[in-house]
Amino acid sequence: MTSEKAALPTRPFGRTGVEVTCVGLGGEGVLRTCGRDDEARAVIWEALACGISYFDSAMAYAGSQGYYGSVWKRDPGLRARIFQASKSASRDRRTALADLEQTLETMGIETLDLWQIHDVRTPGEIDRIAGPGGALEAFVEAKAAGKVRFIGVTGHHDPHVLSRAVKDWPVDAVMMPVNPAEAVLGGFLDRTLRLAREKGVAVIGMKILGASHYVHPQGGITADLLLRFALSRPIDVAIVGCSTPEEVRTLVRAGSRFEPLEEAEEAALIEAFRPLARRLAFYRGTF
Repeated sequence: MTSEKAALPTRPFGRTGVEVTCVGLGGEGVLRTCGRDDEARAVIWEALACGISYFDSAMAYAGSQGYYGSVWKRDPGLRARIFQASKSASRDRRTALADLEQTLETMGIETLDLWQIHDVRTPGEIDRIAGPGGALEAFVEAKAAGKVRFIGVTGHHDPHVLSRAVKDWPVDAVMMPVNPAEAVLGGFLDRTLRLAREKGVAVIGMKILGASHYVHPQGGITADLLLRFALSRPIDVAIVGCSTPEEVRTLVRAGSRFEPLEEAEEAALIEAFRPLARRLAFYRGTF
């Protein structure tokens, strides 16, 4: 495990001046549960031991923030080693600011590294969030006050909507799906990703394993291959939810031993997803 920790590379996080490990611990898996404290802490501790620096959570992810808080409060010195992200799905300023205060208290920290406007799906939400009294005011205000270092937006429903947020909002980061189904469907991996790179906005890859539904070792589609696909794209960090310490180690091995996909490998992987791409991109909702 020591060698994995030493070998885990970092990447610049957009134009923030910060670097994070190329793989991060997602807020799904065991973290998106309640009452499984020992299991959740074991996953967090394993991620720390393996050298992961990026830790994901959200108000909507059940006990995720509390699980992190139980670790950070026990050893406050760990805070300087990690990049802690969380999210709020509130669409108005007042409720979003209340979410932030709850997040900081639950985690036992004074500042979030990244606070994200969570799961933006429709043009109407874009207008509401960016309008007078909308949540975007809270995010900009929190950053100016030093309660969050950077702000971001997440989305997996409609690439046109997420692209609009990246283009028009003062965000430092965007989280979006990065997997072979998206290479077939288009939108996120061409338009949204391109816009983010042009603006220097950090890109966080999610839905990499499709909640493990994409992993079929018998057919040659392994977690390692899917992570290689994601990390071969111009993203800054790939996050995966884990349920056991062994899954954390699998994630770290993929990051530490990463080799870009060759053109033929990538083409074959995309073709394998092509017949069922719309079904596999289940998180997009109805097409």
